Amino acid sequence: MGSAPAAVATERPRSQVIASSVVDGLAGIERSFRYALTPERRALLNTIRYAEGTWARGADLGYRVMFGGGLMSGLERHPDRVIYSGRYASAAAGAYQFMPFTWTMASRTLNLQGFGPEVQDQAALFLIQRRGALQLADEGVFTPELAAKLAPEWASFPTLAGYSYYGQPVKRYNVLKTFYERNLAQLRATASPLPMVPPLPPVHAVEETRCEPVQSLRCHLEALDRVGPRPLSQGV
Repeated sequence: MGSAPAAVATERPRSQVIASSVVDGLAGIERSFRYALTPERRALLNTIRYAEGTWARGADLGYRVMFGGGLMSGLERHPDRVIYSGRYASAAAGAYQFMPFTWTMASRTLNLQGFGPEVQDQAALFLIQRRGALQLADEGVFTPELAAKLAPEWASFPTLAGYSYYGQPVKRYNVLKTFYERNLAQLRATASPLPMVPPLPPVHAVEETRCEPVQSLRCHLEALDRVGPRPLSQGV
């Protein structure tokens, strides 16, 4: 009788990867700066991908998308290639449609290597912070003010007036808000809480009883018991 085929383990896409127990700071041997990927930040990153047309149902394929919808052959570096599509031309690439100059600035600041999904996430969080929107993002509410702060960075995000900062096609605020809230709820539901560690029992000082009379044989034996056995190197 033949054995059943072994199940193939599938790795979660980056759109579902969060690490809520990690804080912002230096990391790795190279001591480069890294941003924490909380559910709130991941939901905003996913919303940017949705607005920029690289969501791809959350698949990592979105990290290879170039302007116009074509795919990069690899993720070793930013392609830095101008693509013409309709009335527009752009060299934007990646999940967050980085322009070459913007990518160079972010990657050098954070000491990022390559153009893979993890470093793209880090660069996007850097741009969010650079626009003064990271603190708003951490509140877990997609407000018109948050969208407007990011509008100069991502043309698909609406200003407070509801238009693109650059006069390009824009996503409506309510559409982005709905996507964000649903995605955040899913991420929070799948986030595993940190295990609760029971507190240690209090340590009470043990009051030492006084032995009387102090010169008795019993007092000497009790003193030896408290000290414990001596190593052979110190004699018997």
